[in-house]
Amino acid sequence: MVTKTKKRKFTGSKKRFIGKPTGQIQERVQAVGPEHFGIVAVDCAKRRSKWMLCNFFGKVLVEPTSVEHTTGGLKAMTQLVAEACKTEGLTDTIVAVEMTGIYHKPVYRAFRKAGYDTRIVHPFASNHYRRPLHPDAKTDDNDLEAIFHAAINGYGLATLRVGEVYQSLQAVSRHRHNLVKQRARLMVQIRRLLHQTMPGFADLFEDGKLFHKSIALPVALKFSSAEAIRRAGVAGIASHLNKTKVRFQTRTIERIVAWASTAAEPSELAVMHTRQWQQLNDVRQLFGDQIAETEREMAGFLVKTPYILLLSITGINVVSAARLAGEAGPIEHYASARAINGRAGLFPSRYQSDEVDHADGSLVRQCNRKLRGAAMLVAENLIKCHPYYRGLSALWTQ
Repeated sequence: MVTKTKKRKFTGSKKRFIGKPTGQIQERVQAVGPEHFGIVAVDCAKRRSKWMLCNFFGKVLVEPTSVEHTTGGLKAMTQLVAEACKTEGLTDTIVAVEMTGIYHKPVYRAFRKAGYDTRIVHPFASNHYRRPLHPDAKTDDNDLEAIFHAAINGYGLATLRVGEVYQSLQAVSRHRHNLVKQRARLMVQIRRLLHQTMPGFADLFEDGKLFHKSIALPVALKFSSAEAIRRAGVAGIASHLNKTKVRFQTRTIERIVAWASTAAEPSELAVMHTRQWQQLNDVRQLFGDQIAETEREMAGFLVKTPYILLLSITGINVVSAARLAGEAGPIEHYASARAINGRAGLFPSRYQSDEVDHADGSLVRQCNRKLRGAAMLVAENLIKCHPYYRGLSALWTQ
């Protein structure tokens, strides 16, 4: 029996517009007419913002108005916009909010809650349009004009809604990342102060094992000088470690005692430095407990997402999978893997003019840096732990 295949009808090429795909408004403007399409431009600051309402032609319908970042102020702003749109006969409206760190989010949430199509304008885009208009004058009113021009040219970008699980996962993973960086700074400070009181002691242990899986700190906390180690000897140190239930090897203690017999003189402020590094070590342990708690919290959110499947791959753990999930967001927001790479900026820059074409430049600079960092962390872990990717990396290096 011969299977019949249906031939697909050629529907022609899709219309293409200039501008970012998530910022296009051309079809909506054509549907209602430019004079009936409104754009609210918002220039945000820490405590207050300034906004104005124009139609697509640039006719100012509501002059620049300041609004305080309070519940009453933001509610009054959205009501005033709704009344102005009804009075001026605007049947379709978008809100273009300039991204300003985290300070634009109250305004962004207020307009979204009121039901408006709220979009984000990057400061690079607004700055680009402000310079030709007002090259030597930066004011809030001039910024509003630039935000308006960015929005009508397709640079007011729509963002997809992200569920609470992904938002929580992103917040927890970033919090853990900050804790790890702060703990690393403390480790550097502890090592420097420890060298002042016990010169050369930290060098007895491999890099990364001074604070982890070694007897270095248990010994240094109890015997805080070379003289104290010499007095205790191998037997005294071993007895202390047995009491505190710290596993050890006798040869490691012998190496420490041998160092103590030839150690250089400590600093004149050795007593003060000892107290300081021991206090910092208490803070380091507190950071360690918080990091462990955040990792358990990350695992709880990760199991609620499809990214849990990444744990089946050798080299990917809860931390790297959760960080990638938090920064990438719902996987259904991406049409393909190329879309994720594009947002992360994992493609070469290109310079082309006439017959000159440098297509394999360095990685593009403008991207979602945190998503790129998460993806690169996963790649580094795969190269380090997965035999297939380790061999592939070695082949590419050759």
